[in-house]
Amino acid sequence: MSDNKTNTTNKKRTIKRTISTLLVLAIGFTALGLIQHLLVPKYQRGIVEGSMIEEYYSSVGPHEVLFVGDCEVYENISTVELWREYGITSYIRGSAQQLTWNSYYLIEDAFNHAEQLPEVVVFNVLALKYNEPQSETYNRMSIDGMPFSITKFNNIYASMTEEESVIEYLFPILRYHDRWSSLVPSDFDYYLEKDLVTVNGYYMRADVKPQGRFPSAPPLADYTLGENAMQYLEMMAELCEENGVELLLIKAPTEWPHWYPEWDEQVELFAREHNINYLNLIPLQDEIGLDMSEDTYDAGLHLNVYGAEKLARYLGQYLVSNYNLTDWRNNATIAEAWTSLEELYDSILARQLYELETYGELVSFGANAIEE
Repeated sequence: MSDNKTNTTNKKRTIKRTISTLLVLAIGFTALGLIQHLLVPKYQRGIVEGSMIEEYYSSVGPHEVLFVGDCEVYENISTVELWREYGITSYIRGSAQQLTWNSYYLIEDAFNHAEQLPEVVVFNVLALKYNEPQSETYNRMSIDGMPFSITKFNNIYASMTEEESVIEYLFPILRYHDRWSSLVPSDFDYYLEKDLVTVNGYYMRADVKPQGRFPSAPPLADYTLGENAMQYLEMMAELCEENGVELLLIKAPTEWPHWYPEWDEQVELFAREHNINYLNLIPLQDEIGLDMSEDTYDAGLHLNVYGAEKLARYLGQYLVSNYNLTDWRNNATIAEAWTSLEELYDSILARQLYELETYGELVSFGANAIEE
């Protein structure tokens, strides 16, 4: 009898110890998660590109046109103008110096999350100039905002430089543990909830700085686009074909960084061999209606909102003429969601115009907004 009581007592003690241990672990992991969330940069002021990938997951679909690429898409194409003119629902999954493998995994990720697949994926081909991983800073802008998945893991593995570690991507606190001394007000202001820095992926600038003269492009020893980059472009085409999604390749109309004719020929050949469309928009500036003395905010590297709206109107006409897109403006539910996006778009534009009129420059956007 006493043995039974002893066994029962021991079992209760074991259960209590187990529960206590689990509670301590749960509290510890929760505290660690809260600290990690504080230490990870919020990207709400100044360098906001780190917020762009994360914003996709709170957007309202469908996104019939999905853009992927670097600043040549997220600063050059107005998603709201595509909606206003054509009823196109679109999203730009852009990030700074987004490389071809980043774009591939962001497409795969979008296909995994979307209730309705896009009709068209649009990829900006400038990234093909890079054949190897470039920079942890830019890698994180394309990766950190993704929720954990096999797709994210593959994106990490494809993107890491030799100095980087997978574990620091999976557990960002290991990367940012020493950031206590450089915390800024926005780390606390946006701890619980962030503001949107884009409108369905479009990052607006309303200031104007005319295009200057670009330096002559130096000759290259080898103009062949890299095997790694082209392999991911091949994978991108296969992924879209397998899912019944059209792939459109574009080269944005901005002229710097230089886009060599030899690169252009290789992309044209790839497009012909895969029966997909390719638009090099550089020679179409006049047809688009671009005036690079007025339609750029940084001397010709990127378009401002006026240029982005012109390019959206041109691309929108091309898209509705060549692909099976729906005009969603007559759908009350979708129209309501886009009315909210239009209001956000107009409010950002109004704020920027006020700052330009009041201060002669933007003070809450771009480099001037970086917190000390």
